[in-house]
Amino acid sequence: MNVAVAQDANGPRVCLCVDDFGLHDGINHAVFALLRLQRVQAVSVMVGGSTWEQGARALRRYDPQQLDVGLHLDLTECPLPPMAKQTHRHLLLRVYSRSLDAHALRDQIDAQLDAFEQAMGRAPVYVDGHQHVHQLPMIRDALLQVIAHRYPVNPPWLRSTRSPQAAAHLDLRTQFKSRIIDLLGNHALSARAKRIGVQQNARLLGVYDFRGDAASYRRRVQYWLSAAEDGDVLMCHPGLPSHMQDAIAAARHVEFAMLLAPEFEAMLAAAQVRLLPMSRILANPR
Repeated sequence: MNVAVAQDANGPRVCLCVDDFGLHDGINHAVFALLRLQRVQAVSVMVGGSTWEQGARALRRYDPQQLDVGLHLDLTECPLPPMAKQTHRHLLLRVYSRSLDAHALRDQIDAQLDAFEQAMGRAPVYVDGHQHVHQLPMIRDALLQVIAHRYPVNPPWLRSTRSPQAAAHLDLRTQFKSRIIDLLGNHALSARAKRIGVQQNARLLGVYDFRGDAASYRRRVQYWLSAAEDGDVLMCHPGLPSHMQDAIAAARHVEFAMLLAPEFEAMLAAAQVRLLPMSRILANPR
């Protein structure tokens, strides 16, 4: 069953986006399994990841009309040399103290876009950020400057982290994290992006603290689908076991099992959600 076209044509159109492709082989294998079932419409790639280049060779064979492939801008986990790996907290301190080298930052963004284009043979359809760094002070300005310079026509869309409305039946930690991510720079990024004609998704679903069992993740997915509005992105982080250390490995396994299960298809139908690439949603606004 093709879940991308099976639901009510009047229901909300949502893009299911997998983050962290290329970080390790377990994530890549999970992505390709979900792609075979047409459960994924966007893949965010980390060009500094250990399995990016081999994964890109397979990823580029997918029809760009059916799958958005974007750059998952990474300044913490595995940025490209000469930028060193750093914690998210350290990066936050540097951007809010304005101590990050703006020239080096633009060079890093350009280098990651170069690596993407070299491997994929085309520009990214969108750009977002690992740990949402693309919206932070300094980084959002550098990113938009690079995008305006490199892609004056048909620029990539940018991920908005605008949070959905709070829900009484959703745990407070999940609501709090979603709101904090939004407050860390979404409004400023969206205002600047709009001024230069860069499109964005409506809201970001899928934010949680990576805790809990399969039942708690199922409840979250049900809420996100029931609350979905046209043009939302549903972010996910599925993965299979890997020899590499991964701080959210357990959550990745839970997410993969949920997205792979026939139950997920039934949840989509119940919520009347249609899964489509965001580029197609943005090209045909309601």
